[in-house]
Order: sequence, then structure tokens, then C-alpha cells
Amino acid sequence: MEISDLLTTESVVASLRATSKKQALQDLAKRASDITGLHERAIFDVLMERERLGTTGVGNGIAIPHGKLAQLEKLYGLFARLEKPIDFDAIDEQPVDLIFLLLAPESAGADHLKALARISRLLRDKAVCEKLRGTDDGEALFALLTESAATQAA
Repeated sequence: MEISDLLTTESVVASLRATSKKQALQDLAKRASDITGLHERAIFDVLMERERLGTTGVGNGIAIPHGKLAQLEKLYGLFARLEKPIDFDAIDEQPVDLIFLLLAPESAGADHLKALARISRLLRDKAVCEKLRGTDDGEALFALLTESAATQAA
């Protein structure tokens, strides 16, 4: 499972404007709807349901919201760099400015967990995060996410 299997240049948002967790998830659900063809409300609902179980704000300014939808046939990722950090109820109580959204089919099982682990490993790399925070160019962000992942896998 590589990051390039989850993302396309269209699924990287270089400068997301949001003032709250809910607004960020709504905007990402809308964008994910365009990519997956699923209804935006269904995506938003599954993300909010997951947040009610516990925050996906993993610390160090990073959130990895995720959910499973029966209508999906493959895994989808969406990465957003926020214009301004927002409160995401993160475990370290720090605001979030990097969000990697993952959507998986209900039947994904281990693939969903492997993708989450892959994303988590990538975003634990402080140097990668510094570079992601240092650019607001979508193609550069896409290259950083996919190149860094390929380098780590080697």
C-alpha cells in the first residue's frame, strides 16, 4: 500500500480555509464526494460518527479522519493543508493544520489498517511535515507525499 495508491493531484488541497473541525470535515466530505462519486452527506456522516468514537487528531498538528462506506470499491485518500490551524480535539490539545482523510470500502479489512499505518508513518516524520507546512502548491504537496512515502518504503 503506497500513498500514491490513495492520492491523485486532484485529492490534494493546498490551502483549506476552515475555522472549525466540523467545517473542515464538511469541506473535505464535499471534495471527497467529487472524487468518489458518493453523496457528500454520507461521507460527512461516517466521518462524524468516527469522531464521536474518539478524535482522529493524532497530535503534532496532524489529523487522520477516516471511515468505511459500503458503496466504495477502493480506498481513497484526500490531503489538506489548512491555511490556519484549527482546534480538532487532538490528543495533545494542539491545533491541527495537516489533515489526511482516508475512506475505505466496508470490506477493506486489513487494507484499511495498512493504509492508516502507512499514512501515520509518513506523517510522524517531522522533516516531511515541515516540508508540507512550507509549501502551498498542490503539486509540490502531492510530490512530497508520494516521494517521501516511496523513499521510506525503500
